[in-house]
Amino acid sequence: MTTIYCLTPASYWATFADKSEYVPRDYKEEGFIHATKGDDLLYKVANRVYHNFDAELLLLVIDEELVTSTIKYEQAKDGNLYPHIYGPLNMDAIIEIKTMHRTKEGWTLPHSHRI
Repeated sequence: MTTIYCLTPASYWATFADKSEYVPRDYKEEGFIHATKGDDLLYKVANRVYHNFDAELLLLVIDEELVTSTIKYEQAKDGNLYPHIYGPLNMDAIIEIKTMHRTKEGWTLPHSHRI
């Protein structure tokens, strides 16, 4: 199993409770779903994109092998490769949902340690 991550505000996620697919707010403008892979990039993205976000933030843990839309690894402006999902995310590919926590150092997961 290969795991990738998507971040989403909890209030927005709630609108997909009865749906079979998920798309983020910026999907129409971007043309794909932004995702990340690995803890280091997850924290980097969370703290860059959601720097001033004060509400509940969720982490969608996705089994990449179960995603029915095309996933392309593409280099971003920061030089890192990110998985981009070109199409809606089928809900059955989401294997876990975690709540991110804000600390004075930034966003993190419970019991996570950055070294």
